[in-house]
Formats: sequence, structure tokens, C-alpha cells
Amino acid sequence: MNLKKAYLFALFTISQTVFSQQAAEIVKNIIPNGSFENYRKKSGSIKQAIPWQQIASVDFYQEPLSNDTSSQKGARTGKCYAGLRFQKKYKEFLQVKLAEPLHRGTTYEFEMYVRLGFWSNASLKSIGALFTKVGYKGKSDVVRSALIDTVSKKGSFINGYQWFKIAGKYLADGGEKYVTIGNFSPNVKKDMVRINIFKLGFKEAYYFVDDISMVKAKEVVEKVKVEIVGSFNLDAQDSVLEVKNNIKVGEKVQLKNIFFENGRYYLLPESYAELNKLAQYLLRNPLMEIQINGHSDNSGSKSKNQKISEQRAREVFEYLIKKGVQNKMYFKGYGSTLPVAGNDNDIERAKNRRVEFEIIKN
Repeated sequence: MNLKKAYLFALFTISQTVFSQQAAEIVKNIIPNGSFENYRKKSGSIKQAIPWQQIASVDFYQEPLSNDTSSQKGARTGKCYAGLRFQKKYKEFLQVKLAEPLHRGTTYEFEMYVRLGFWSNASLKSIGALFTKVGYKGKSDVVRSALIDTVSKKGSFINGYQWFKIAGKYLADGGEKYVTIGNFSPNVKKDMVRINIFKLGFKEAYYFVDDISMVKAKEVVEKVKVEIVGSFNLDAQDSVLEVKNNIKVGEKVQLKNIFFENGRYYLLPESYAELNKLAQYLLRNPLMEIQINGHSDNSGSKSKNQKISEQRAREVFEYLIKKGVQNKMYFKGYGSTLPVAGNDNDIERAKNRRVEFEIIKN
């Protein structure tokens, strides 16, 4: 094992993460939607917590299980969390594309929280995270130097069915785009420990997962300069986005440089500069909650306008998540019901075809 590539430690004490922000400094979590709080719709599938992917069938929860009586039931923070199932010939993986590729020679700090499911009759000796350029396809992709892998010194990971942190440092090769979370033992059956040795039969280890993060090591945190002149000016030559310093709940900010294919909902590249500035603003204000609102003109049927306005709002929502925004966000389409101009000519209709964000919590 290449020790310079993966440093490993597992912390079995429950600790609270403390976030501190300097006026001109952003610590960016490059695991998109790391706490699973943003999702398209309520569902039991992790695929709704975009952009997370599943290998096998990964569970997704938006509230505590009704029959979970453990002291730390439900999510570790927020409301949402994921679940991975392991059996003697079966295992599941969480996988996501990082908000940005890893930089060669840069050290990253990775952490996640896991909790053994209350119904498990077995536990695992190891849980880890694998960093790859194209994603995990099979056993041949497991390179020890690209793996932060935990091995329990006390037999297996139980910890009283409470959340515990698994963390480590990773020195990037460069170009890694995906992180995959799960058990990477070549034989998961041998990695499972029966909790009650007197109860024979079918074995299953089930782990909840929450609050996954990966940031550049503190000594190389990037600083972002922002000019503030009466309002929060995101200061790009091709951007007109401004957010007032004292913006309040209920206020809306129009995104003017957002472009879609004609009659479609796909974002055009010309939109990225404006959305990147919005992502930067939200990263600076991690407790702010927003709703992305989509609007259309009155051309075409009401149902078509409603659908495309929601799809366009969702595209912006998903773009921000993939850029690493961790804020709680929602999206909604209003069709042509809230025009800001008439619909008598092309200029007026263009004004009504818009995307905005609304402050839900400040």
C-alpha cells in the first residue's frame, strides 16, 4: 500500500462539525449534495438525491423510520440520509461525480458519518471511499493507493448503533472525478461479523450514511475576493447578478443571463457564468435556503408552459448542486401565471420567460 496516498483513521466519538467563515474565504465541499438534502421528489431511491448514483439498489430516506427506536434515529443532520445493504454475496455502493476533478499533488480531507441499522444481525470490518477517474465498475478498479479504507481494530463497526465519523486524507494523483462509498473487500462474506454468535442463519449488515464531505487541506484553502458596493456585486464582466446585502425572506432575484435551447429546457453554455456566480454566493451563505422559480410566456398550452417552466427551474437547481452548492434548495414552475410584462409582442414575451431565485430562509 502506498502510504503517501491514503492516511486512515476512524473516529468513534460523536462530534459536531463547526463551520466558520472568513469575509473573503470559502471552504468548498466538492462532494455535491453531501447530506442528501436536495432531491427531485420524495422516493425510496437514492437516484432522486441528484447527482448521486447507485450500484445495486441504494435506499434513500427523508425522515426517521417509524420502527427505529435507537437514540440517534433518522439523519445525523437535516432530514435526509442513505442506506447501504451488505449480505454474503451482495453489496451496495453510493457513487457521485465530484463538483470538480482532483488536482495532482493536492491533499484532500475526506469524512463521512455512518450508523449500523438497528435490524442488522451482522456488522462489517471495513467501510471506505474509492477515488477514480471514470467511476467504480468492479473489483479490478480497487487500487489501494486510491482508497481511504477503514479497518476496525475492535472486530467490526457497531458503535452502539450511533453515528460515528470515518475520515482520512487523500493525496490526489490528478483527474479523479468520482468517489464511491461502500465495502471494497474482495470477499464481503469474510468481512462480515455476526453480532450474536448464538443466532445462526442469514446474515445482513445495513449501514446508514450521512454528511459526506471532501475539502482541500486547510493549508491550501482557496480564497475568493468579492467586491461589495451597496449591494452584493458578484462582479463579472458577463454577469449582471446582484444580491442586496440585506435581502429578506420572500424577496426574489431574477437571473438574467440564463439561456435554454428554443422550446427546450437544456441549459446553454452561455448560462454558466451567471450560475457560477450564484453558486459562489450560496457557498458564502451556507444557511440560506432558496427556491428556483421558472416562468414562461403564454405561447402554447397552459400544461406545456407549466411543464417547461418546471423543467427549466429543475435544470438550474441541478446545475447548482453539481457545482458543489450544499444549501437546501427547492424548485417550482409557475408556467405563464405570473407575468412581469404583457404578452403582446416578442420583447414582452421574452421578459416573461425567466428564471429567478426566491429567499426561503436567510
